[in-house]
Amino acid sequence: MKDYQKLSRAELLATIAALQAKHARRSKQQRRQAAEALSESEERLRAILSTAVEGIITIDHRGIIESANPAAQALFGYPAAELIGQNVSLLMPQPHRQAHDGYLSHYLDTGQARIIGIGREVSGQRKDGSLFPMELAVSEVKLPDRMLFTGFIRDISARKQLERELLEVSDREQRRIGHDLHDGLCQHLAGIEMLSQVLEKKLTPKFKDGAARAGNIACLVRDAIVQTRALARGLSPVTLESEGLASALHEHALNLERIFGIRCRFDYASPVPVPNPAMATHLFRLAQEAVSNALNHGKATEISIHLTAEPGWIHLVVSDNGSGFDPKKAAPSPGMGLRIMRFRAGMIGGTLALERNAQGGVLVRCSAPYPAAATTPD
Repeated sequence: MKDYQKLSRAELLATIAALQAKHARRSKQQRRQAAEALSESEERLRAILSTAVEGIITIDHRGIIESANPAAQALFGYPAAELIGQNVSLLMPQPHRQAHDGYLSHYLDTGQARIIGIGREVSGQRKDGSLFPMELAVSEVKLPDRMLFTGFIRDISARKQLERELLEVSDREQRRIGHDLHDGLCQHLAGIEMLSQVLEKKLTPKFKDGAARAGNIACLVRDAIVQTRALARGLSPVTLESEGLASALHEHALNLERIFGIRCRFDYASPVPVPNPAMATHLFRLAQEAVSNALNHGKATEISIHLTAEPGWIHLVVSDNGSGFDPKKAAPSPGMGLRIMRFRAGMIGGTLALERNAQGGVLVRCSAPYPAAATTPD
């Protein structure tokens, strides 16, 4: 090791200059290597984004689009030049388009995520106005000076079509079982009731005790017929096919009052024709499930069913006065019934929301796209 104490001032300065030059050469080389590594990393990232099957969109904290990969451009039908600088709500249908900025503000203010870091199935809107189901996962990226959000988008139209077909098969099987119960089992039970009544009359003169038992059998069979018909109507509501969704919901409310002894009210502001049988079936089953949850889990004694329509949207709301759910939680625990309700809402391109009533109980709201042609009665 060199003894720097023996060097003259000039020699020491020369040594320092040599060391600085060496360090500068090394720093320059390191900077060049770092720049090359960064350039390679950016090129690799661009290649990944360009070849990714999923659509990838980044937005800033205001919801302004900063980038969109080719898959996202193809998915929504917009070139990058028409997306960058626009609010991401451009890619959403109403009512989410109008509420999107509020979602972002709510998250930034409270940290409570409704979709960020969670992922969910939503509807997207293409440039031509058509809607399609998509799976959206959003992640948050914190940079030193700002915050970005990255959305990963997958078109699930094919999967939804398969699910829709499976659900239609299930609904058809339910209707078949309902018809079999009504036209088959009920007829057999009616025959047994009639035979029991005939037997009662024959036994009355000599065997009053046996006649009373035959009468009891006839009464039990009559009760079984009533219950079987109610079950058949639940599986295959005749009015849903013949008179429409509103009539089926009204009859369902009357049956609930008669069978369970509760107060159940159905109302609508104006006629809401639903010419699409699949949509009508899904909405009816949603109402059935919501009412069943209110009775079985909420122990409700009053239930209200509302059906309304506005330009482009139809709304089904079921509210009750039951025990509700813990307001500290985002929603009740997602049991099978709730998952099926969300699934049915997704099948018609709609959304499902659960809220706690101010007076107690639960409010279930399903909103779905409503064709303009359906707003005019036939």
